Amino acid sequence: MTQQRKVRVRFAPSPTGPLHIGGVRTALYNYLFARQNGGDMVLRIEDTDSQRFVPGAEDYINEALAWLGIKIDEGVREGGPHGPYRQSERRDIYRDYTRRLLDAGRAYIAFDTPEELEAARAATPNFQYDASTRMGMRNSLALPADEVKRLLDEGAKYVVRFKVEPGRDVVVDDLIRGRVTINSSVLDDKVLYKSADDLPTYHLANIVDDHLMEITHVIRGEEWLPSAPLHVLLYEAFGWADSAPQFVHLPLLLKPDGKGKLSKRDGDRLGFPVFPLEWHDPKSGAISTGYRESGYLPEAVVNFLALLGWNPGDDSEIMDIDTLISRFRLDHCSKSGAKFDFEKGKWFNHKYLQMLPDAELAALFRPVLEAHGVNPADFSDEYITRAVGMVKSRINFVADLWDHAAFFFRRPESYDPKAVKKRWSAEMPAIMEELIGVLGSLPSWESAKAEPVVLDWIASKGYHLGNVMNAFRLTVVGECKGPHMFDITELMGPDETIARIREGIARITPAE
Repeated sequence: MTQQRKVRVRFAPSPTGPLHIGGVRTALYNYLFARQNGGDMVLRIEDTDSQRFVPGAEDYINEALAWLGIKIDEGVREGGPHGPYRQSERRDIYRDYTRRLLDAGRAYIAFDTPEELEAARAATPNFQYDASTRMGMRNSLALPADEVKRLLDEGAKYVVRFKVEPGRDVVVDDLIRGRVTINSSVLDDKVLYKSADDLPTYHLANIVDDHLMEITHVIRGEEWLPSAPLHVLLYEAFGWADSAPQFVHLPLLLKPDGKGKLSKRDGDRLGFPVFPLEWHDPKSGAISTGYRESGYLPEAVVNFLALLGWNPGDDSEIMDIDTLISRFRLDHCSKSGAKFDFEKGKWFNHKYLQMLPDAELAALFRPVLEAHGVNPADFSDEYITRAVGMVKSRINFVADLWDHAAFFFRRPESYDPKAVKKRWSAEMPAIMEELIGVLGSLPSWESAKAEPVVLDWIASKGYHLGNVMNAFRLTVVGECKGPHMFDITELMGPDETIARIREGIARITPAE
């Protein structure tokens, strides 16, 4: 590969279900690398496994990437000069390249049935279909030519296997893991094509597509590392070794606790999503939650994922997409797996929510209000925005706003018993009546002007400041917590504030 080639990467998911968060990170790293190098990102759908295809999965993948802001340059939706971008629509291409390997003697046809393969595995411990066993199997290398022709003429099902020559060292140069050397004798003759569905396997399809789509860097998960030596051999077999892409195998995302790869079960067990969007399984009807529906901002998810397996070289944590693009380096990717710290993900979301303008956060809060039976149209945009601004420092998710801001939109239905016991004495109703009179005579309800008037009144009467102010808060909020009291009353205004105090006087009974 020459340095003059334009950087081109590809994200190639299979439409077998929802996109796992590990796949999202792979897509993100591809995107960051491409953008930093002025390159292109291709989205290719690997739907060659017809048995595992799930309706709706392809649309889910496209929607998830769009939500996260991972922009695709060429793909099923975008089009491009290297299409089709769905592998099931490239059958003629794969058929042609399969024939090239057969004609060059680099592959062969195998007629072994599943039962025959199972019998071979049972008879030979650690059976592998390779140079040491292939001549004892039913394939075009072991069978007479006329027998092979007869089987093909009769329409017998077959697969095409790559012919791996034993005893040579295969070198894989990986930009994260360095040089890896594997002896070809440990490789089996992988299936490249299946006549049953007239489709290639992953191994052939990806090599052909990466070459024809001019991919310069293959950035993928660590689990694909064992297949890299075979892919090196395939590039050689086609005569493409000089233009083969660079391999980049990313570290795994690991369970938050214990050992092993992050799974959906971990998310179910510990209460966090492992999919970017909510997924409705078309077969079982089961619903799996997603980061979007759980209230995460896409920018927070991207920032969080970027730091799982990569570091910027310093202590920086909050980085927008442009910063990530400018700072991303493959040599700062870890070789070891990254534990999935979902609590850190919440922290990122909290930080991004704090940076969000109050008006934008208020717009996100409106559906939450509606879900709780509150009509946002009953309140001005300014009212909702100011209410959100007062409590947003306390939240990790948009939905949390209801727990902290509900009292702005709904009068207390009950009063905190502990606060009542501590703050509401037999004398308090009379004191609250006095407070109503003080509030009613305020020249201004601005927080900075109203507060000193009320505090001076409390001091002049010799009342206990904490008891009176907490009782005041109790009648208005329903509990003794929340934003600054006079910021609350400035927003609610005199009519609503005084009405709530009167309700509290009527409904709160001193604890015995």
